[in-house]
Amino acid sequence: MCKMNLPSDYIDELKTIFESDSDYQNYLRAMETSPVKGLRVNPILCDEEREAKIVDLFSLTKTSWEPHGYYQNREAAPAPGRHPLHEAGAYYIQEPSAMIPVTQLDIHENMCVLDLCAAPGGKTTQIASYMKNTGILITNEPVPKRAKILAENVERMGIRNAIVTCEKPEKLSARFPEYFDRILCDAPCSGEGMFRKDPDAINEWSKENVLMCAERQRDILRETVKMLAPGGRLVYSTCTFSKEEDEENVEFVLKEFPELKLISQEKYFPHKIEGEGHFAAVFERSGDHGNHGDGSCDTATGISIKTNSVSQEPSPQLSAFIKDFFANESLPIERVIIRNSRAYLLPPSCPGLSGLATYRTGLHLGEIKKDRFEPDHALAKALLPKDVKRSAELPSDSPEVRAYLRGEVIRTDKIDIPSDGWTLVTTDGVPLGLAKAVKGTLKNHYPKGLRKNL
Repeated sequence: MCKMNLPSDYIDELKTIFESDSDYQNYLRAMETSPVKGLRVNPILCDEEREAKIVDLFSLTKTSWEPHGYYQNREAAPAPGRHPLHEAGAYYIQEPSAMIPVTQLDIHENMCVLDLCAAPGGKTTQIASYMKNTGILITNEPVPKRAKILAENVERMGIRNAIVTCEKPEKLSARFPEYFDRILCDAPCSGEGMFRKDPDAINEWSKENVLMCAERQRDILRETVKMLAPGGRLVYSTCTFSKEEDEENVEFVLKEFPELKLISQEKYFPHKIEGEGHFAAVFERSGDHGNHGDGSCDTATGISIKTNSVSQEPSPQLSAFIKDFFANESLPIERVIIRNSRAYLLPPSCPGLSGLATYRTGLHLGEIKKDRFEPDHALAKALLPKDVKRSAELPSDSPEVRAYLRGEVIRTDKIDIPSDGWTLVTTDGVPLGLAKAVKGTLKNHYPKGLRKNL
């Protein structure tokens, strides 16, 4: 008998899910073991050499499904979650089986992709790693507090092509009919795959909640399918094992939308894979791929709620900053808009967003303040040392990098900075934030809300 004290109704459900008693017993035994932990290295900010060093630093073991996914060694030190490279966005801590659904999307560069139920951002940042800052990634979370966390993780991982929205699915489906090449619907669920790592999930489980989740998932799926372009692919995933939320919802989709074809569906149980458990179903829509439905992709100025608050003319302050800060003195200025003194770099062919609640619109470059331009932390996170004229390297095992993360001024006696001015701060070559070099010191511009003592 399982020591986790699983609900009796859940035990009865399990007996209907497994094909044999031995399978059922193996699942119960697996639930008595420790949860599996993992992380995924961020290829947007880390090249192969840096990834190999991270693997060595934390004694990681590779997963079989995600090229940049790894299992954490429980005995390894230091802890990945309390390390400067985590703050730098070099990797995202993510349960290994949660990486599976994104690998089934078959993402290529220059696609339009939607992650519909995205917070806190594990799968969104994984999607972005395949897109390589090309195309458009709309990542949505309807709960404002969770949308804020999602936007913070998108920023930390150096993603340039993401638009973070906070909307209900029906509002997005009205705006983006048959628009997306790929959609991930990782729907809110009863969380049976969370039992081993989150005991509270056991206490919250009930058959009534399962049925409520299944109904909510069908409502979400109705709107999701409306946004899938002909020839596009949809992955529906949950971290639960109930038939109502998994197989029965697949049957619902196929019955409701005969233009969809089921490519695959599978439950990933913790006794069959090294992970906490997931379900994923892959659908494809019939038809030839067109130009994102009925032309809902507007001009870039469609982003504005008040069109007179937007300018696409480069400001003198921004132009001077670009010339001083960037190594090649260039930025795709045709994709820069200025809204209420704030400058944003939009993704290519950015769709109109007026009327949608957005927490992040492409890349926030910074703000125009009278006679100067002040760059934003998000810009620093999207750059590498080769992109800028001034960078300051603070090794991840140095006291200086921890002082920087606490918000302290850094002496530059041992750092070769060619001139005073805005400087990109890196740790082991990964962007960490901004500072301003002034007469032998780096004045700290790491955001106060992110500062911590590691």
